[in-house]
Amino acid sequence: MASGRIIKLVVFELLELAAFCIPTLVMMEQFASAYQKTRGSLDKTHYWLIVSCSIAYVASVTLLIWVPIKVLLYKKHHLYKKITGWRPVLMMCVVLTTLPSFSFSIATTEVQKNVSGSAVDLLPDSLPDLPVSLVILSLILVDIIEKVRIYPLRGSQKYSEDVYIHTSPLQQIKTVTDQVKQSEGNPALSQATKTTAEAQPQSQAHVLTAPQEPYFHSGVLRTMSQRDIRGDIFLWSFLLWSDTVEMVRVAGHPAVYKSGWLYPVYLFSFISLLRIIFTPQNPLLGALGILLQDLPFVFVRLSLIIVLGTITPILGLCKNVLVTLSYVYFNYLTKLRSFSSFETSPF
Repeated sequence: MASGRIIKLVVFELLELAAFCIPTLVMMEQFASAYQKTRGSLDKTHYWLIVSCSIAYVASVTLLIWVPIKVLLYKKHHLYKKITGWRPVLMMCVVLTTLPSFSFSIATTEVQKNVSGSAVDLLPDSLPDLPVSLVILSLILVDIIEKVRIYPLRGSQKYSEDVYIHTSPLQQIKTVTDQVKQSEGNPALSQATKTTAEAQPQSQAHVLTAPQEPYFHSGVLRTMSQRDIRGDIFLWSFLLWSDTVEMVRVAGHPAVYKSGWLYPVYLFSFISLLRIIFTPQNPLLGALGILLQDLPFVFVRLSLIIVLGTITPILGLCKNVLVTLSYVYFNYLTKLRSFSSFETSPF
């Protein structure tokens, strides 16, 4: 009988393989259908030719790239440990699945837009949301599987920092008085403590603390307050890409896909998805989030609103602007002399 570890490995690999293959097949079938409509004939030779090419492409990249790399990573653990800061599986999905899918989505629109030199005759009132949503959903599912893979699927998996959650912030702060008491028997620390005490401003009478969080020992509230890191992985994986999903959905608006704005929307949406290649705890993700998503989205959304009206949410534009400005201010401007003065408030 197969062990639980083998079953988990097989299920995860099959799900990742499906997420790797299905989006490309769906998008190329959509392209084949659109191209068949432009032919205006009952002969489906061109349709089946495109479908056959899509199957051949998916089979080729799966057998020549996907499977060998997966086997290599599974067999050669020392090679996998040398990979730092990025994930090969997500790299393959972005380059070999997401990029072709976005390209054929644009091609599907362009084929219907220029039929025999006429404009927008065969274009629908709105683009179907299913194909593009399937592409991003598959990418997010692969990301979730790669994150959940290191955890067991059975049993409880609590946060490792839970032991620190219910500690009062006042208990974690050492005052100058405490430091003086500790340094009485240590002459080396005495001088440093005096310097610290002299540097404290006289007006600092209050210690800044965060609001106290509730803690439930029993009952229904205790049951509702349970948190498992595996469940939060699903939650935050979808929330992380909600901005990109909203940007891609803008492409389905008639004013966008019937004009040249379709190209920058898809281009910057794909650039935003490049962040998924990096590991979740990569220290560069903060800067990459600004450079690859929020800052470009500010210009794209602002341009769309000026030219086409409020077809993209104002809330999204405000989010991109505030995230960009707060990142620059707190990470760089606060290091300047004019912004580095210590500020306290009892509220």
